[in-house]
Amino acid sequence: MVRALDRKLLRDLRRIWAQALAIALVLGCGIMVLVGAQATLRTLDGTLAAYYDRTRFAEVFSTLKRAPRGVLDDVALIDGVAQVEGRIATLALVQVPGMAVPATGQVISHASEGAVLNLPVLRRGRMPLPDRLDEVALSEPFAEAHGLIPGTQLRVILGGQSRELTVTGWVLSPEFVYALGPGSVMPDDRRFGILFMPEPAVAAAMDMTGAVNQISLRLMREADPRAVAIALDRLLAPYGGTGAHDRERQQSHAFMTSEMHQLSAMSTYAPPVFLLVSAFLVNMVLGRLIALERPQIGLLKAVGYSTREIAWHYLKLALLIGAIGIAAGWAAGFWMADAMIDLYAEYFRFPFVRRAANPSALVTSAALGLGVAVLGGGRTVWQSVRLPAAEAMRPPAPASFSRGVLDRALDRLALRQTSVMILRSILRWPGRAAITLFGVSASVAVLVMSYFMFDSAQLLGASVFGAANRQDLTLALSEPEGEEALLAARSLPGVVKVEPGYAIPARLVNGAAERLGAVQAHWEGATLARLVDDHGAEVALPPHGLVLPEMLARALDVGPGSWLEVELLAPPRETLRLPVTAVFAQGMGQEAHIAAPALFAALRSVPQVSQLHLSLDAAQRGALDARLGSLPAVAGLIDWVEVERQFQTLLRENLLTMVTIYTAIGMMIAVGVIYNAAQILLSERSYELATLRVLGFSRREVAYVLVGEMMMLTFVAIPLGWLAGTWLAQGLVHAVSSDIIQLPLAITRRTYALAGIAAAVAAFGSVQVVRRRLDRIDLVSALKSRE
Repeated sequence: MVRALDRKLLRDLRRIWAQALAIALVLGCGIMVLVGAQATLRTLDGTLAAYYDRTRFAEVFSTLKRAPRGVLDDVALIDGVAQVEGRIATLALVQVPGMAVPATGQVISHASEGAVLNLPVLRRGRMPLPDRLDEVALSEPFAEAHGLIPGTQLRVILGGQSRELTVTGWVLSPEFVYALGPGSVMPDDRRFGILFMPEPAVAAAMDMTGAVNQISLRLMREADPRAVAIALDRLLAPYGGTGAHDRERQQSHAFMTSEMHQLSAMSTYAPPVFLLVSAFLVNMVLGRLIALERPQIGLLKAVGYSTREIAWHYLKLALLIGAIGIAAGWAAGFWMADAMIDLYAEYFRFPFVRRAANPSALVTSAALGLGVAVLGGGRTVWQSVRLPAAEAMRPPAPASFSRGVLDRALDRLALRQTSVMILRSILRWPGRAAITLFGVSASVAVLVMSYFMFDSAQLLGASVFGAANRQDLTLALSEPEGEEALLAARSLPGVVKVEPGYAIPARLVNGAAERLGAVQAHWEGATLARLVDDHGAEVALPPHGLVLPEMLARALDVGPGSWLEVELLAPPRETLRLPVTAVFAQGMGQEAHIAAPALFAALRSVPQVSQLHLSLDAAQRGALDARLGSLPAVAGLIDWVEVERQFQTLLRENLLTMVTIYTAIGMMIAVGVIYNAAQILLSERSYELATLRVLGFSRREVAYVLVGEMMMLTFVAIPLGWLAGTWLAQGLVHAVSSDIIQLPLAITRRTYALAGIAAAVAAFGSVQVVRRRLDRIDLVSALKSRE
């Protein structure tokens, strides 16, 4: 049997269903982001762990110049090593049908028998046979991008020789979930692929029979990866080891970890905004409902209902609204998680997806949602229901309308009477106005925070492609050469200008802090490949000393005036002690930078070149592309025009989707706040507005009082939202930045303008819906109102 108070609860909910739905949707947005992001994060984490486990992904990695296979027995004796595997890896140029410029291939030797670590997952066809030296298996994204099905012939320049290979299958590798080519800033499945070839074929091509140049380790459960890496470095130093590192510094895993870190930050950073706004909305609606029902509350007390029963009745209304929001948020969160998981699975090309439930996120979101409902309505409910029955049945004391300083100031402005009514309403009830201001400001802040991501990515792109890398093509040399390589490059067809580049792998050490990276040399007067900060300003290099990106300096705990030990991991394999002369803001990059004369003076060697940056004549590009495939000294290349095109495509597709979602969420907040505020204003001032109609004011003039107050509050809230959005954007930069990437803080005037316009449009649309009720108001009923 339904109790009388429960029937009243359902009637109340029916009466304010639109306002309750607006609150529930705002609350649901916070629940959606929390549940969706946490479910996606848990699925990614579980999928990655299962993928690594099934493929026996290594935990320590080392690249070296050349070592006999017998060294693997010595590596196996290092304390904590459970399994060890050696292989041969090198870069090659791949001539793909339909592509004028050769693609870059990472060739990896595959032992069909005895392979124990980093096992490729076969997706189509078969792996190459050990006695078929002309067979190759390709990474699935690369093969799929070019339609290289099993049986296709493929020409590869390996070890300076052109070879025709037969594709036998498609594979995925745990080492290349996020596959970056040498020198690339983002994955490019068309121009970078992984090639698995039989070990005898790679050994013969590279003259490394009985030798290895990469070693991978799996460790015992209690082993310390850093201690094992140090021991491995010591053992491999005579063989040209370039620095052992654990899984956290492995390129693909580091990018995946960074992505999940950003996702985790978003799941904890955005929901509080929605939940806080929801609490204010619940307070607004319940406060007004209880104020209107003071006589009913008094009557309920008079007939025997206790204060606790009445308070529980109104709290149930708040909890019911919260439950609706939670249910909507869960449904939207599951949809969001499915969409994000499918997107991640396609982008990172997992061989399988292990979807994981996250009951803790559901429990947490439900607790937060119900807590917000109680927080928003609890104080208002308790203040009203504790009144004695006789006092509650009397209408509240009328507000004081005595003239004060503000009223006299309004008189001097000589405003229309309706405008004066708007200003007086705001000044008489500042608390109500403050709640509306807060809600609209929050919506603008969410919009600024979302649009800022687009600005930040555009600034980063402009810095990388417009200011730092002005070259058309970068050639990576298989071995460093003297500066005579510049003369050889100038003789290539279509080359207008050539600039040198040089990087040497190094371990940067400051006490207990250390980072594997590289020292990048820069030549004075370079105009193609320049060192610039996030805003595109060129960074001046001092005559000596290192210049570090902020992220690297922070990781090493150094600043200008500090000294770093630089352990060179390539010949001459010395340890240099160099001063840090400057730190600059750079969103991407872990290299230390130095003027070329200073580096080669410290190395006591003539200048060398490991990269060639080319500016080209577009009319002769075809002739150059034809020559590149026959240059044995070139191990890989970067086509900057194509990289920029892919970056812009990614920016349009992925960021635009995210910005669209957050625009809808931000506008939903504005709608929820303004609609509820306008409904409450209409209920409270129906007597006054009806009186204006009786006195001869037109419908438009009367509507101006309602619409004008809401829009005035909106326009005041927009600048406050800009400030709050800037603060949120700053917090988001710190929350999502990692060792891999740091978003620059860049908010354009366009972003502020779009956020303000979106909030204003949402507010105007909401108040127009309420205005339609005003046009249909019953003047007689309104004038009979006790208020």
